[in-house]
Amino acid sequence: MPRRTPRNALDRLRTPRGLHGFLKTASVCALIAGLLSPLSPAMAAGNGSAEVTAAEAAANDHCGGQCSDILPPGQNGNATLAQILLNQAFGTQPAHAEDQLGPYANLATGYTGLTNDKINTFFNDASFGVQDGQAASTVRPAGRDDVTIVRDKKTGVPHITGTTRYGTEFGAGYAAAQDRLWLMDLFRHVGRGQLTPFAGGAPANQGLEQQFWRSAPYTEDDLEAQIESAAAKAGERGELALADVDAYVAGVNAYIDASDKGRYFPGEYVLTGHKDAITNAGTIEHFKRTDLVALASVIGSLFGAGGGGEVNNALSLLAAQEKYGVAEGTKVWESFRQRNDPEAVLTQQDGSFPYLPTPDDPQGRALPDAGSVEPEPLVYDRTGSAGAAGATDASAEAADTAVTSARRGMSNALVVSGEHTASGHPVAVFGPQTGYFAPQLLMLQEIQGPGISARGASFAGLSMYVELGRGQDYAWSATTSGQDIIDTYAVELCQDDYHYLYRGTCTPMEKVERHNAWKPTVADSTAAGSYTMRVWRTKYGPVESRATVGGKKVAYTTLRSSYLHEADSIIGFQMLNDPDYLNGPERFQGAVQHINYTFNWFYADSEHTAYYNSGDNPVRAGGVDAEFPVWARSAYEWQGWDPADNTARYTGPAAHPQSVDQDYYVSWNNKQAKDYPAASWGNGSVHRGNLLDDRVKKLVAQGGVTRTALVKAMAEAGLADLRAEDVLPDLLKVVESAPVTDPAAKTAVDRLKAWQSASGLRTETSAGSKKYAHADAIRTLDAWWPLLVKAEFEPGLGTDLYTAFTRNLPVDESPSAAHGPTGAHAGSAFQYGWWSYVDKDIRSVLGESVKGPLAHPYCGDGDLAACRDTLVSTLKEAAGRTAAQVYPGDDSCSAGDQWCADSVIHRTLGGIKHGGISWQNRPTYQQVVEFTSHR
Repeated sequence: MPRRTPRNALDRLRTPRGLHGFLKTASVCALIAGLLSPLSPAMAAGNGSAEVTAAEAAANDHCGGQCSDILPPGQNGNATLAQILLNQAFGTQPAHAEDQLGPYANLATGYTGLTNDKINTFFNDASFGVQDGQAASTVRPAGRDDVTIVRDKKTGVPHITGTTRYGTEFGAGYAAAQDRLWLMDLFRHVGRGQLTPFAGGAPANQGLEQQFWRSAPYTEDDLEAQIESAAAKAGERGELALADVDAYVAGVNAYIDASDKGRYFPGEYVLTGHKDAITNAGTIEHFKRTDLVALASVIGSLFGAGGGGEVNNALSLLAAQEKYGVAEGTKVWESFRQRNDPEAVLTQQDGSFPYLPTPDDPQGRALPDAGSVEPEPLVYDRTGSAGAAGATDASAEAADTAVTSARRGMSNALVVSGEHTASGHPVAVFGPQTGYFAPQLLMLQEIQGPGISARGASFAGLSMYVELGRGQDYAWSATTSGQDIIDTYAVELCQDDYHYLYRGTCTPMEKVERHNAWKPTVADSTAAGSYTMRVWRTKYGPVESRATVGGKKVAYTTLRSSYLHEADSIIGFQMLNDPDYLNGPERFQGAVQHINYTFNWFYADSEHTAYYNSGDNPVRAGGVDAEFPVWARSAYEWQGWDPADNTARYTGPAAHPQSVDQDYYVSWNNKQAKDYPAASWGNGSVHRGNLLDDRVKKLVAQGGVTRTALVKAMAEAGLADLRAEDVLPDLLKVVESAPVTDPAAKTAVDRLKAWQSASGLRTETSAGSKKYAHADAIRTLDAWWPLLVKAEFEPGLGTDLYTAFTRNLPVDESPSAAHGPTGAHAGSAFQYGWWSYVDKDIRSVLGESVKGPLAHPYCGDGDLAACRDTLVSTLKEAAGRTAAQVYPGDDSCSAGDQWCADSVIHRTLGGIKHGGISWQNRPTYQQVVEFTSHR
């Protein structure tokens, strides 16, 4: 197995040298003090033996015991220094740190024998309250008498019950800090671009702060203004939201004080030099309102901001026009872009929701001159020179963090109306994918108090409300929709490189900087250092790159509708938690209309289902094509745009894809509705959304759908190889259009057909075997896909255009396709790839009907025999690749270990490490719900 190189301060603890180094540094007294002094947080906070059943909450529970959920690896994301050391030395886990990982993992092999009474073998009971005899601890935080936090024995999930609104939110903040204080602290620094002074200067830490701060380079005044603005626009609800935030922050700070006094704070504070293990010297900074906005900017950037990429689009369009000429090149580009592909799977099945139609005569385009685009430097050294030593490596390391896997997303939803279920009540299996972390970004909780009644998941540090979960008689969830709310403007430079024309006036850019310095930590030997991050801001957003357009010097800026509005969505979440407000699907849609991030929202109660696509969709100027950069001139600005606070006219609620009581809904980050353009490339005839749609459509046609049937459909889709299910059949038709006489090719074909007949699933031979059934076929397809795509398309497109298109959309995203530092072990797969291009091209070669075909044939230039030669030759080459060549090994896996290459590994953001599990293309947090009654 290759030697592992530590990538950040905490990662270094996992190496023998790192642990040995720490033990040498720490005295025996310090170690003993670390091992003996921490009490459990519940004990130190005054754990009592009384059991609270939350009888009032249970009385309002209309789920009838048929609501379940799961969130791996576990509820507890905090660990003392002693617990971290024991985990690194012996693999022991703190209580409730990993107890949801096993059931989650086991569904991959256990779903085939699933029955309704076995669902909670793989999920947790999500009923309200704690059953008698199942309370593990009862805490009145900070001695308050208006709130109680009860944790159940099985999962340690906090059930927060308050008699006052303030007390309820205080308890929510306290419980969040109990479970995720270190993670919350980490990400408030990420959001401010100040992670390295907090956690050390390792390249991964530099990469994290660089990646996010470029898109949200906020000052403290910006952060404060955002939350005040969000509250001011919402009247009484806004005032209530501010009060909730203040109470929540007070609860977080009460736990910080209690854990500091009791010395059971997270051990990472010692390892990063913020606390002394012996003297307890040092401080953990209190939280404030603006910290929550900084946190929200990270979460919004990850999951709720669709669009962008206009400069890359322009570069590939220019490459297409260079290859084919302007008219034909544009046609070729559009066929690969697939903005509104007629064969794309849809979430909203009926109606048309036109948005951003392709203009016949585009206005205001500002395409760069060939070879002129240069990315804007972000990092400067102490002298002010761009490109400080190590900066490039640090930026690259950002892709090696958990952020990359989270950004890929694999949130999905399966919702069936009561008309087609066995019980007559709707059934839903849904959840968001936020990546796999240790500790997890999301945390579970139940909140019961005046105006709040919900259980579910929330992002750590933003859990004053349940963000995805269930209320008294309804449940809701979301998937990332990614419609286009981001535009790129070409601002003309004047005077020098740091002034630009704004509505005819030469205007200085605003310089925003972060001067970050760090020193070595106990757990990391990275040398002391410093650098400056610098972003130039304009009225049209931060500068991303520079170029010339028709010989004029420009800066390309990026403007998103949620920029300077990270806190606006708080009102929508408040409404989702309010039982007095939310009483049916229409109110649900009304609530999520207040969420300005780009999400698909799904709802189910005992009678109805509903869907709504949220986001502040700016109304573009007439004739503007949002796919490409446009000139920063009044004629091409968003309609009604006010640069002072980045507000504009937005499309009204009726223009957003939505419905109530559709037969069924499926979503896996696919296209939302007819004429609602896909913001990302690759929404064509083959999309992983098809894996859900095909299965749920079949269940609905049969009728009598149950929770078990819907879970099985989700689980099987999560194990399916999209290429094997939806593209391989046609590839084999071409290969077998003449007898396959070559022995190697014939063996490969036979193996692929046998795997295909077994549904093309990537499943173990038996639970825990860590070996795939049909391993050779899987290896062959993993090797074949990139070879066949290149051989199929590059000759016709030419190297330059083929390369440009692969920058818009990667060729492959099998579970191990991103093997290495750019997303291996992320779980998410088959969201981005050339599946539709291959499918449409091969079907055209076979003479089949293709709606929305590519502009030209590519495989064999459209000749079946020539195409077959291409596929057979690449198949033979792929079949000859060894497992070690296809799965080259990394820090976690030996070369040739196929199962391990696919495996899901929780990426450490703290001191605790978890083991890998078999691959599943599945949401992180997931609910299974079927309400039996309604208020």
